[in-house]
Amino acid sequence: MFADTLARRVSATAPCCVGLDPHLNRFSARRQERFVNRSAAARQVLAWGLEVLEAIEGVVPVVKPQVALFEALGSHGWGVLEELCTEARRRNLLVLLDAKRGDIGSTAEGYAQAMLDDEGPLAGDAVTLSPYLGRDSMEPFLRRCDEQGKGIFVLVRTSNPGGADLQPALAARVASWLGEWNATRVGRSGLGPVGAVVGATVPSEAADLRKQLPTSWILVPGYGAQGGSAKDTHPNFLPGPTGAIVNSSRGVIFPRAHDTAAYEEDPVMVIRANVRRFTSDIRDSFAHPPETP
Repeated sequence: MFADTLARRVSATAPCCVGLDPHLNRFSARRQERFVNRSAAARQVLAWGLEVLEAIEGVVPVVKPQVALFEALGSHGWGVLEELCTEARRRNLLVLLDAKRGDIGSTAEGYAQAMLDDEGPLAGDAVTLSPYLGRDSMEPFLRRCDEQGKGIFVLVRTSNPGGADLQPALAARVASWLGEWNATRVGRSGLGPVGAVVGATVPSEAADLRKQLPTSWILVPGYGAQGGSAKDTHPNFLPGPTGAIVNSSRGVIFPRAHDTAAYEEDPVMVIRANVRRFTSDIRDSFAHPPETP
């Protein structure tokens, strides 16, 4: 089951996740020169994605492909996403598809087949979902949790500024659904396959939501480039610390300004240094107690 597998992998590596977000304008100049059409760009994305997977293997337990950025390259991009999902599994990385799907009936069933089915094109281990079409929009995905051991991460309180438009009024209600869905699905780790997305940029709200979500893994975006610090992620964790995975995308997969030349020469080396810095920052933040005022 997903929750228990994730617990084992986190214990062996770090409570961290790397986003696989192919922002083409952040690619090296050498690669951008080859973006003559979507097919050529997709080939460069594949080569880059393989480098990222090589660099993060064994350092983090989860890779999180941003599905929209692959879809932007049309059929070529979707094919690359399939290849990278296969390669990630070969490298013992769990695949969390950041798709934020949410629909009803046969459409939701189609999304679930594409994202999670073992025989589907992506065969992800988990997927992010939007709950705002209601409880029935989650049903096909919950079946995959039961029948194929998959996981889901439901948007509860996201890290973007616009999340404040609606989510504070609804987050507690959505969190209550997650608790109900996990009630009969908790594994040996004490956690279930129904997780939440709660941003590092809202630590005060996260503390209250974590109390409502004692059996959920929490995916924590917003660290790093979006302004959240390692300490800001702490309210999302259970004692241990356990129960949360912190995501970093741009801060790992692309170079800092002073690393640009090195990234052109050896991207794997730069990405590996970035991911080790990221995981150390999260782990070390728990090693030092907060200062007494």
